[in-house]
Amino acid sequence: MEEKKKPIVALLYDFDKTLCTQDMQNYAFIPSLGMVPGDFWREANDFGRRERMDGVLAYMYTMIRKCAQLGVPLTRESLVHCGRSIEFFPGVLDWFERIDRFGGLLGAQVEHYVISSGLREIIEGSAIASAFREIYASEFLYDAGGRPLWPKLAVNFTAKTQFVYRINKGVLDVSDDKALNDSMPDESKRVPFTNMIYIGDGLSDVPCMKMMRSYGGQAIAVYQAANRSGVEQLLRQRRVDFIYPADYREGTELEATVQEIIRKMAVSQRLYEENMRQLRDIG
Repeated sequence: MEEKKKPIVALLYDFDKTLCTQDMQNYAFIPSLGMVPGDFWREANDFGRRERMDGVLAYMYTMIRKCAQLGVPLTRESLVHCGRSIEFFPGVLDWFERIDRFGGLLGAQVEHYVISSGLREIIEGSAIASAFREIYASEFLYDAGGRPLWPKLAVNFTAKTQFVYRINKGVLDVSDDKALNDSMPDESKRVPFTNMIYIGDGLSDVPCMKMMRSYGGQAIAVYQAANRSGVEQLLRQRRVDFIYPADYREGTELEATVQEIIRKMAVSQRLYEENMRQLRDIG
């Protein structure tokens, strides 16, 4: 008898203000410059507008420039170290284990991915880095001494969608564009869009959220009190399926809804695979 594969359910997360409470650079990197976050981001954004530059590339350049101006060492190691200072929303630290365990009880394999405009290096230094199958985020290229030379990857808001396609096809290597663009029958794609849940916090996540809704996945917006009206607008405009406070603790409505979605996805995938099996059997 043919052994049935476990259905894969993928949870895709933004990072800043979705899992952690503010922009990741605010915790340690910007204070190391002797600046407050508002001043740093104002300078980076003004520079980007003046030079008509992509916003992610503008902030990455501003990081390098400010460190050089102020004599603050900037290395891969120093950025990874910044990740240790990140503060997460309630329940995040044990969220992934709980969701994995729940999926396992349903016979589903749950995977977690980050798709962020923040820095991969800082995320790698955080307490939850090991929970993710892959971290898609902006990143520097470094010299032999660990000093940044050039942007290796810049993930702006619209570029985030390419990583959803990578997860869908199982082509996780960002340098492999050929396999990503090769035609692939739907039944061969590793994670169907219908088995994806995207969790973000606002307008920067809209391209991925709309993609989820268009292809049969689910989109959830989480909020802090200050941005509740913004996510309510996303729900009103049908850009997301659900909105919840950014509280990942056991027993919350957010957890209950994610569990219900996983339950639905696990059953739907098994039924789809049974249908495909019967079609193959009859030729």
